[in-house]
Amino acid sequence: MLDKFKPTWMVEAIYQITPEQLKAHGFKAVLTDLDNTLIAWNNPNGTKELIDWLKMMDEAGIPVVVVSNNKASRVAKALESFQLDFVSRAMKPFSVGIKNAQRQLGVSKDEIVMIGDQVMTDIRGASAAGIRSILVRPILDTDGWNTRINRFFERRVMHILLSKDPEMKWKSEL
Repeated sequence: MLDKFKPTWMVEAIYQITPEQLKAHGFKAVLTDLDNTLIAWNNPNGTKELIDWLKMMDEAGIPVVVVSNNKASRVAKALESFQLDFVSRAMKPFSVGIKNAQRQLGVSKDEIVMIGDQVMTDIRGASAAGIRSILVRPILDTDGWNTRINRFFERRVMHILLSKDPEMKWKSEL
């Protein structure tokens, strides 16, 4: 049952994932969560590291689409300087938002990967959509009030998954 929450890979930060690594696994596009994955949840301006990563993906021809449970106005405001496509109100852990993004991109399930910082929403949503996933550590140790509940359950799920699978380890690359 807990396999639905198991990421395909665990990488320290989204910025450590390179186009070469993605292409080696057959990925043509990236879906990513917004808060605490791409940007700090309380700082929508992003960082130089983010700008460099997005530029690297763009130059490699790998589109990045944000799949967020936030409302459209919040996501649009956070992404206005990055000019990224997005799906808002994605309803993760359900697959609807991820499948919408896949249709937007016109790629198969094997050609996209979902990157996120939450097992309960991002990884579970990817599993429901039948795509591979990358769990990254949250950018910040703090969360918005609505995420703290998920983190409580996530700690328990991760403890069980890590104890059952010695291969599940944080890495610096795919």
